Amino acid sequence: MPEGDTVWQAARRLHEALTGRPLTRSDFRVPQYATVDLTGRGVLSTIPRGKHLLTRFEGGLTLHTHLRMEGAWKVYGSGERWRGGPAHQIRVILYTADRTAVGYRLQVLELLRTTEEERVVGHLGPDLLGPDWDPGRALANILADPARPLGEALLDQRNLAGIGNVYKSELCFLLGVTPWLPAGALPADRAEQLPGLAKRLLEANRERPVRQTTGLDRHDLFVYGRAFRPCLRCRTPVRVGDQGDGSQERPTYWCPACQKGPAPAPGAPQRWREKYPRRTG
Repeated sequence: MPEGDTVWQAARRLHEALTGRPLTRSDFRVPQYATVDLTGRGVLSTIPRGKHLLTRFEGGLTLHTHLRMEGAWKVYGSGERWRGGPAHQIRVILYTADRTAVGYRLQVLELLRTTEEERVVGHLGPDLLGPDWDPGRALANILADPARPLGEALLDQRNLAGIGNVYKSELCFLLGVTPWLPAGALPADRAEQLPGLAKRLLEANRERPVRQTTGLDRHDLFVYGRAFRPCLRCRTPVRVGDQGDGSQERPTYWCPACQKGPAPAPGAPQRWREKYPRRTG
């Protein structure tokens, strides 16, 4: 599941593979850009902005992509077999003399003038892995709506950029509160910890192929994906429920013993078992 650290890794792969090289060919497989040809344009950089990727070309053009839930960028060498998915899932291909970057299942793909990048990323809050990181501003954004559930506030990229559903659940566990706790009810000492803790988690994982929040050899995550398995701290079964506004509900994991605060109404454990089956690890 792409989050800020995953996008940072994708940006680095694209940057290292393409920057400083002219494109020998481009292939856009979306109707809007089917006739676009970037052949001959040099690649200047690829940078992450929260969960967004900005690939800049000579001539003042930027390719803006977003991985959403299932998107991915893969980089292949000459003659290497492509393994990112079936051909019909490819949305764009960028060729250089010795590298090929292939974008699979990209839900957002658009070309724009580099001078217009703020139009697509200007709404984002401070980036946890970016040069604009500002912990005070991020916390102020989260607390600006004190009645809003903390989990929803953390996922709102306008508050701070880079947290996805995995880190939402893990952060709330580490803070000892449920994701349904109103943001304004977060104890002051834990509110002060939140921005720094979030940044440390993403920074620690941006170089890792497998996300790790526990520091334990046998377990990568405290609660995410561990529904009905024993909590790693207290052995109480981890629970799972939906959180969101109905149109974008996300599976949310928490320990009812270690985390204090409100939770979804009881009565649907069997539905959760069917919807979010037990995972190993």
